Amino acid sequence: MSTAEDRERALPRWTEELRRRYLRGEATQFILHGNVNDLLLSGGKFIRFGDFLSEVLLAPSKDVVIKYDLATGIRFAKKKGEVPDLDLLLSLRDADKILPLLEKLLHAVDRVAVILDYAEMLAPAGDPNFFSSTDRQSVVTLHRWSFSPALERADSVVLVVTENLSELSPKLVSNPTTAILNVPMPELGERREAIRAIAPNLDATWIDRLAELTAGLKVVQIKGLLAQDSGDGAPTLEKLLPLVRERKREIIQRECFDLIEFVEPKHDFSVVGGLDEVKKELLVVAENLREQRTSRCPMGILFTGPMGTGKTFVAEAFVKETGLTAIKLKNFRSKWVGATEGNLEKILSVVQALGPLIVIVDEGDRAFGNQEGDGDGGTSSRVMARLKEFMSDTSNRGRVLFLIMTNRPDKLDIDIKRAGRLDRKIPFLYPQEPSEVEAVLKAQIKKHHLVTSVEFPRDNEALSAQLIGYSNADIEAVVLLANDYARDATVTLSHFTDAKRDYLPSRDSEMLEYMELVAVFEASNRRMLPKKYADLPVEALEHKLAQLRARVGARR
Repeated sequence: MSTAEDRERALPRWTEELRRRYLRGEATQFILHGNVNDLLLSGGKFIRFGDFLSEVLLAPSKDVVIKYDLATGIRFAKKKGEVPDLDLLLSLRDADKILPLLEKLLHAVDRVAVILDYAEMLAPAGDPNFFSSTDRQSVVTLHRWSFSPALERADSVVLVVTENLSELSPKLVSNPTTAILNVPMPELGERREAIRAIAPNLDATWIDRLAELTAGLKVVQIKGLLAQDSGDGAPTLEKLLPLVRERKREIIQRECFDLIEFVEPKHDFSVVGGLDEVKKELLVVAENLREQRTSRCPMGILFTGPMGTGKTFVAEAFVKETGLTAIKLKNFRSKWVGATEGNLEKILSVVQALGPLIVIVDEGDRAFGNQEGDGDGGTSSRVMARLKEFMSDTSNRGRVLFLIMTNRPDKLDIDIKRAGRLDRKIPFLYPQEPSEVEAVLKAQIKKHHLVTSVEFPRDNEALSAQLIGYSNADIEAVVLLANDYARDATVTLSHFTDAKRDYLPSRDSEMLEYMELVAVFEASNRRMLPKKYADLPVEALEHKLAQLRARVGARR
């Protein structure tokens, strides 16, 4: 059922912030960024964002409302009284000619609103040394407008509109006299009202289900998905739900330039061998996420340990246990100026809209590693600062969980690893006891549907004990090789023995030991460590780690 908060509001929430800051005299120039290419529901009709600004938000209180972009030039949404240089304004398009005329208008006429659409094309980000004279003039003009007392006296306002804040000139973005407002993706109530307007004959239950399912989509995208399939009753909708789910993933991945990938786990913890303490810890987290006990949910989790210990496999099983949507973050860094920050902002806006959500980052040391920013114009430091800000935002607790995996946590930015960003640090180590190897063997035999005459714990000494120190991936390779030797017959102990003898794991023993010790050192809970490490004094661990770091710490 709809609540009072979810009912249709006369104006979106972000407009209240704009109005409040304008009336308090904080700014006369505002930068609007984010979901600025969407439809808004007003008076029962869908209108585009730019038309909403001019016709609904500004026209009732301003005498002159002007829209300008480089492609179409000047358009008047409202014109009351005399406008200086009207014919000239309507005949020109170039910014170096239009902006001085608009400035003259703002000083000559009261109660004027100017909307600058696609502002990143007027005042782009980048090195000013490579700007054209027109770009420089535009940046200086807009910067000057922001602290013009004439605009405040005239009760005028300038709205600078851009989808990606990182594509706009930093001189404007960092200007303290310009107010910056994020236009968010539609909230649950807004999606519900939009769906009701698109398909008025739908049952309220179906509307609620669709509103929840379309989290992360713009209204214009929801309208495109539902317009042709709405209103025909439950049977059509039953077919529509999986279609919407599939199309939603395609749309979001495309919107994020394929920099994210939806995770569809096919297994849960029932097929994960061993790691009992790890599974116990994660099952508690999964239950808290499912039940939305937000105060008990970590902000983030770090999986750390040598390669082949099952970090990715367990991560996918954890997603299955939570029942939440999960995405995998790909490499969003770009060589183009402003593109990396733009990619990140796009991803974070989608992440915010999709929650509750798990964000999986594999090889976290590469994505979130120590980045000094040398030679990249400070991009890395700005990206890291934004990520840290987002990851420590307590309003995301229970809604957005970061799950970062790495075998080199020592290469992670140290500030990322602190409590409040990555609260739980879970070590993944090679099996240390025959019983631990046995659990992995059983899971692999079950996973690959092998018929075997091997029995546990009877054959632990002959088989499990021989595989101590092997990674989970190595143990799986031995199981598969034994099955090959059996040629689809019953896999016997001799097949496993032959496979173990023939299989040559590729390993750098010093590096693997270093990765294991680093994982132990990072662990946030002693009970998840095997006995030989749980009882090891911290001083002894640090001494051994320092010795290994001197030999292998610089290697990848």
